[in-house]
Amino acid sequence: MSPQPGEHHSIQPVAIDRPLLESIYREARASFPNECCGWLGGPRTGNVATDIRPCVNDQDSGNHPTVADRTAERAYVFSAADLLELNRTLDEDHPPLVIYHSHPNGQAYFSPTDRQVAASPWGDGPAYPVQQLVVGIDEQKVVEAALFAWSDEEGGFIELSRYEGADL
Repeated sequence: MSPQPGEHHSIQPVAIDRPLLESIYREARASFPNECCGWLGGPRTGNVATDIRPCVNDQDSGNHPTVADRTAERAYVFSAADLLELNRTLDEDHPPLVIYHSHPNGQAYFSPTDRQVAASPWGDGPAYPVQQLVVGIDEQKVVEAALFAWSDEEGGFIELSRYEGADL
């Protein structure tokens, strides 16, 4: 059985302070009704996100690897330039620690499409060595956010943390 949020598991969530989380919330509001996307970076030696790197949601170009038929209101894909930058910075001293995106239906969950895209195409782990943050936003407010990570023990993504939303 998968650990529930708050239960003990071996994976520690990346620490995301409230001001940084609210930066993502503001980006989600500015992108609404489209999904926003980007990543949080931090020192390689810690487990603390310290900065935000917003990305272009290039979904409307039709370049999504699994859901090219969806609009930016229902999916996201990093632009080619953002994806190259993500890959370039993975080996630096200040790498990406968390990839984030929003769900404009107000729900923070890691959908089957999210899981497919975040996993290695060989099914042997995550595509990138990062955790995944999903922000649920609707017309009135940011409802909630949730952080997910790959668990070798579970052979898939598990929820690590939930965060309170904001009236944005």
